Amino acid sequence: MRWNELAEQECSIARTVAVVGDRWTLLVLREAFLGTRRFGDFLEQLGISRPLLKERLDKLVENEVLRRVPYEERPLRHEYRLTEKGLDLYPLIAAMISWGDRWMAGPEGPPLELVHRPCNQAIHPVPCCPECGEPIDARQMKVRPGPGRSQPSGVEAD
Repeated sequence: MRWNELAEQECSIARTVAVVGDRWTLLVLREAFLGTRRFGDFLEQLGISRPLLKERLDKLVENEVLRRVPYEERPLRHEYRLTEKGLDLYPLIAAMISWGDRWMAGPEGPPLELVHRPCNQAIHPVPCCPECGEPIDARQMKVRPGPGRSQPSGVEAD
């Protein structure tokens, strides 16, 4: 399967990876969540080439993850802001931070802490079941076909 065919797959992970799944796009998103908005600031923070950054930003705009907002008229310049669709990626980014802090931080520890603004406390995101509130992990999960879908191969029935 080719990279450009991922978006055509009937798989939510493949479709997501088609939009945000390469290393530079994830780092662009990291910077957007850290408050970076302007092209030059992305360049400075990431050390990425101009054409590669333009390509990644254009793709995120095309997929409505970021939107371009003018901030200067003469010359016309834009900044990049997360859309609602983009903001919905925060749990993914937070999960990657949490995993990286646990398994990749090194002897110095994590480089940053996630802080909950209302109570000013550092947090370590834990996914929880919205019904019972229990923390979840892979051993407690299963899949089933979505509403109106037939049983895909490789998926156990309830």
